[in-house]
Amino acid sequence: MTPPDQPGASAAPTEPEEADRLRTLLNSRPYRKALVFSALLGIPVSLVAFLFLAALHELEHLLWVSLPSGLGLSTAPWWWPLPLLTLAGLAVGLVVTRLPGGGGHVPAGGLHAGGMAPAALPGVILAALASLPLGATLGPEAPLIALGGGLALWFRNLARAPDTPQSTALLGAAGAAAALSAIFGNPLVGGILLIETAGVGGPQLFAVMLPALLASGIGALVFTGCGRWTGIDTGSLSVRLGAPTPHLDIGDVIWAVVLGVVIAAAVHLALSGGRRTAASITGRPVLRTGLCALAAGVCAAVYALATDRSPADVASSGQSTLAHLAAHPHAWGVGALVGVLLCKGVAYALCLGGLRGGPVFPALFLGAAVGVLLAPLPGLGVVPGLAVGMAAASTAALRLPVSCVVLVVLVLGGAEMIPVVILAAVVAFITAELLPPGRLPLPPSPSPTAAGSGSGQGPGGTTGRSPRAPR
Repeated sequence: MTPPDQPGASAAPTEPEEADRLRTLLNSRPYRKALVFSALLGIPVSLVAFLFLAALHELEHLLWVSLPSGLGLSTAPWWWPLPLLTLAGLAVGLVVTRLPGGGGHVPAGGLHAGGMAPAALPGVILAALASLPLGATLGPEAPLIALGGGLALWFRNLARAPDTPQSTALLGAAGAAAALSAIFGNPLVGGILLIETAGVGGPQLFAVMLPALLASGIGALVFTGCGRWTGIDTGSLSVRLGAPTPHLDIGDVIWAVVLGVVIAAAVHLALSGGRRTAASITGRPVLRTGLCALAAGVCAAVYALATDRSPADVASSGQSTLAHLAAHPHAWGVGALVGVLLCKGVAYALCLGGLRGGPVFPALFLGAAVGVLLAPLPGLGVVPGLAVGMAAASTAALRLPVSCVVLVVLVLGGAEMIPVVILAAVVAFITAELLPPGRLPLPPSPSPTAAGSGSGQGPGGTTGRSPRAPR
């Protein structure tokens, strides 16, 4: 179809012109140099990211396992998160007020593309080290993006390469993708996530992508159903896993739509709470960040007292807890699942506005917990519930549907749930975009442009990816 605002005659040369433009770009010497430089900087950036993640893991093990054991405690007691998270809040408040960059972007604003000024990196690292090992309900992906992008720009400055907005955007994204591959365990997730986060196509990208993504998911459902009904195999590029997996049915499709709407609304509420928290902290950041973190610790303590489980179920990113939930879903009673959803949801909102980290891992865990809790519903089941819950929650938190589909599929380790994952992600994305946006502005985030290295970001460091992105 010819777009109504363009004459039909002018549409013909578009494809050849774009092909020639791409060929010219690939033949240009500066772009080839940028590709080589990106490949080389991936080595030191990934090494630094690995060391950063190793430090986070060792500190978390020290504070939550070794230290209680050294005090004669078998596990971390219910009150353990209270002093740790209070200390985390005070430390983050000091970093935000005393160091350049404010400790990085506020997590309630979603993920941001790489390209943070190198001068802001010490504050980003210190804020993450103060938040994540001490029990913040956040993940390490946002600090990793800032670390990778900032290191890339630092190496660019060290090599005295040209400092242009184009090089800043390209190298920042490359460095961030190299760092992200360390945490997601797959380079594909990091690359796709940075493509969507950078927002190169703007709203038009999502307008074109959503129908194609939704149609592919529906098409997969139809082909799966037809193949099972007729017994005819059309052939596909796939591998078979040794573990048995459930077959999709109409119940999974219906629940994917329903849960996509419900989970997106709940995650949107948590993000709105995070933005309100961030806005309330700006007056007296040190004291109020400490009180905010203490409140998150109270959530973990209440959960531990109510369920007789570890407070780390709430006071953590949820990465290791998600693995345990997926492997042993029946070990979690209804009370434990309801408790962790309520307490971790509130702690998530508080940490999104007060501490520093990323929104991905807690959203994945909360979505998985909803899926396991509702798995006994007629026509659902544990595996489809996990798939739908994680896809809907992560998409509503990030507003990056393709990245979240790829991430959830790789987490599940198989392709059987892809159709309902796509359906839940698209429904959650549309629901989150149509819900009223938060009216409270976030505190100003570090802007690489202000530090002398523009990245094409908008005011406050936002990417301008979507007109309804979290604000």
